[in-house]
Amino acid sequence: MKNIASSFTLPNGSVLKNRIAKSAMSENFGTRHHAPSKGLINAYRVWVKGNPGLLITGNVMVDSLALGEARNVVVEDYKDFELLKEWAKAAEGTGVHLWPQINHPGRQAFAAINRETVGPSAIPLNMGSASKMFKVPIALKEEEIWNIIKRFGNTARILKEAGFTGCQIHGAHGYLVSQFLSPNSNVRTDQWGGSLSNRARFVLEIYREIRHQVGADYPIGIKINSADFQRGGFTEEASMEVIRLLGNEGIDLIEISGGTYEKPAMIQGDRKKSTIAREAYFLDYIKKARKLIKTPLLLTGGFRSVSVMENALEDGHLDVIGLARPFCLYPNLPNQIFDGSVKRFETPIPEIGIKFLDKLGGVELPWYELQIQRIGKGKSPKTTLPGVLAFWFSLKSLFFKSFWKNK
Repeated sequence: MKNIASSFTLPNGSVLKNRIAKSAMSENFGTRHHAPSKGLINAYRVWVKGNPGLLITGNVMVDSLALGEARNVVVEDYKDFELLKEWAKAAEGTGVHLWPQINHPGRQAFAAINRETVGPSAIPLNMGSASKMFKVPIALKEEEIWNIIKRFGNTARILKEAGFTGCQIHGAHGYLVSQFLSPNSNVRTDQWGGSLSNRARFVLEIYREIRHQVGADYPIGIKINSADFQRGGFTEEASMEVIRLLGNEGIDLIEISGGTYEKPAMIQGDRKKSTIAREAYFLDYIKKARKLIKTPLLLTGGFRSVSVMENALEDGHLDVIGLARPFCLYPNLPNQIFDGSVKRFETPIPEIGIKFLDKLGGVELPWYELQIQRIGKGKSPKTTLPGVLAFWFSLKSLFFKSFWKNK
């Protein structure tokens, strides 16, 4: 395990003690008032004991009026600062980096829990019968765009003050940053739309604002799509140019993913069998990216064999291995990899037979959220958990939140 267990120094000088990162996952494990719950904090205490180099949290939203899920953590002021400090202390003194993933959902915000939704343009999601779960977004005004940019910086600064050791911008999977980048969801004719340089302005300004508020020595990463996998959407060529721009700005770590709610390429069920067999979903992209930029690269999606992970690092195509769902079922996974007790691990895909829900991850995502909750409550993961139970959990969460929408 000479590569996986080796340390890695980020451009700003911060050191990851090994090459394993827990990538962000949907957690939906905050309190009703969007503070980090005791269970969520405890889940991170468990993961820290597993000894990864980096833990990236699930969505931390910048605006309480813009929720991706009913129990998202929101950080827009200091009202939950003591809980945030307790969360950050989960990794204190361990050498494990703990970074919040900072996000705004834009139009990918369920109508049941949001009074209104916004986006770069007033273009609704195109998801067939599932489209009814989302509102037509209101096109953002210039001053509203700048307000959101400031919010990203404000959230990052508060979390730094709480003790988190870095942060990640969520620029993938069809959320607001991703919406600005895609010609399908951004048809603006001002400085925020049209050309790629204009569409990339939003994410560049977010990075600059965060950097301004947290300083030069604080690690900032981004999760970005290799492509949207949609006709007329954000292409691989455009993605390459955006990561080049971010690299020139000095960003510390770029995580590669892909897909949106409309085309969920990040869900295994939507991948070709040959890609799944190879394990690394976006490896072809990252090989090209490596030739283009020197910025450290984190690849998430599909890794299930330690030998494949080790070989990917050995070949120099990437610098950090991202694992997400495996951490829900194997919370001590890094230690098990290092001591050789685990060489391959599997993650099931629960389904209930409703095609559009299964394809969207409407059962899979809450099933893994429930596994996180079990970890946070001191229980062991349960691979036999029925998919229908996860679906009910998801419906219940949306239903109850709808009674205090955006409060």
